[in-house]
Amino acid sequence: MTLEEIKAFLESNKDKEDVKTYLNELTALSTDKVKDYLDTEEGKRIIQPALDKYHAKSLASWKENNLNKLVEDELKKRNPDKSPAEIEIAQLRKEIEDERKAGKRKELMNQAIVKANEKGLPVGILDYFVSDDEESTTTNLTKLEEEFTKAVQSSVEAKFKENGRQINNGQGNGQAGSIKSITEMAAAHNLRNQNN
Repeated sequence: MTLEEIKAFLESNKDKEDVKTYLNELTALSTDKVKDYLDTEEGKRIIQPALDKYHAKSLASWKENNLNKLVEDELKKRNPDKSPAEIEIAQLRKEIEDERKAGKRKELMNQAIVKANEKGLPVGILDYFVSDDEESTTTNLTKLEEEFTKAVQSSVEAKFKENGRQINNGQGNGQAGSIKSITEMAAAHNLRNQNN
């Protein structure tokens, strides 16, 4: 039996109850069929606008019913029963406090520069060591001095290891000359002590 013969049979017997039931079963939608269809790209293109519309309506409804109350609650939490004048005073106090901190930091920076110059420390990096109070700034500068001294000492020792303890002022071998003069001075000193 071919497809054409089946179509002809169904068409000629469409009024019979058995054929009607069978055709209804073939065309009936089931939950599984709908879910499978909606999982396809074509199904997603069909359902997405409806979902977006539903979501937009739900969001608008939620905003209308809840958002104002949430905003008011948050404002009350941040500014409990403060008048506009009280809020402005609080802002001005904060600005004044910020200016005081900036002035104090500038004063500490000037003191740190003076101390750094006295101790021979680099001034360009002091901003990282100046703190909010004088005690912390002094502690930080002491740590900087210790680490800077260690670094300089290490560099000097590395240079000595590289060249020895020879000081060369452009007059040949400075070490031999200085050892000779020290030897001569010691001999002259010993001779004087023997004569006395």
